[in-house]
Amino acid sequence: MAYENDNLLTVTSSPHIRSKRTTQRIMLDVIIALVPALAFSVYRFGVRALMLTVISVFTCVLCEELFCRIVRRQSTVYDLSAVVTGFLVAFNVPVTLPMWMLVLGDVFAIVVAKMLFGGIGQNFINPALSARVFMFLSFPSYMQPTNGVFSEYIGKLVNADVVASATPLTQASQGTAVSLQDMFIGNINGVLGEVSALCLLVGGIYLIARRVISWHIPVSFLATAAIISLIVPSDNFGRVDFMLVNLLGGGLILGALFMATDYSTSPVTPVGKIIFGVGCGAITMLIRLFSSNTEGVSFAILIMNLLVYYIDRFTMPKPFGTGRKDRAGKAEKRA
Repeated sequence: MAYENDNLLTVTSSPHIRSKRTTQRIMLDVIIALVPALAFSVYRFGVRALMLTVISVFTCVLCEELFCRIVRRQSTVYDLSAVVTGFLVAFNVPVTLPMWMLVLGDVFAIVVAKMLFGGIGQNFINPALSARVFMFLSFPSYMQPTNGVFSEYIGKLVNADVVASATPLTQASQGTAVSLQDMFIGNINGVLGEVSALCLLVGGIYLIARRVISWHIPVSFLATAAIISLIVPSDNFGRVDFMLVNLLGGGLILGALFMATDYSTSPVTPVGKIIFGVGCGAITMLIRLFSSNTEGVSFAILIMNLLVYYIDRFTMPKPFGTGRKDRAGKAEKRA
């Protein structure tokens, strides 16, 4: 039997559901979300914060383009993922870091953590965080915002009060009073991208509104850290103040909104995302409470990156007919 609308039937290969959203569009949204934090870091630390970010972005884009040409692969710099990596690497370093160390971190992020594994979508650890840990282990004194190790030239560009003061988490661990208002607004010391919780939250709300990220990882990450902070008593702060210090300090909001949510290195199911976020929050607080490291966010996210495969395997819905009971039932019918 022939139908009148047979000519409207189209047979195509997958994917059958298509979207106008591209990788470039998604990365552009992330860049827009990072602009408020960048603007505040320039206001807080001076023009050198902008210089570090520009150098970081340029190095990441150049490394990706050169790698693609060397291995004769189609260029991927136009998807803007290298630009985002450059932003995030810069956001994870103090304003006093020498430029050449930042460049080494960018090379490690793009070449080692990303491109050697196949490029965007195939890396299993977050490139920006891997660069931060690489620089932290290679140049520990320079990666501390309070190290005081900087040249006379850099010292002229950086406000001496900013360099001389400790980070809020360090102050808190030493029993020194900290201002929660300053931590929220950003009148504190730290790496470029972690100082203003307000600007980071504005960017995160933008990403959620644009549906670039979902709420599952950020909320479960922050909620877990908050609950553990409330449960564990502090000798120097009240429970609520201790919780707020942990939420607003140490790059927790930066990590929860912009790095733990990386598509390539996070689970794909809602349940998996929540498990991932809970794990990140728990490991972060364990490191902060029981080690000499007052940060913990970078290591927590990287550890959970390594577990994403198992989380996805555990939480992905199984196709009908592939379970053990279904196979046993089919075997009985055949018998």
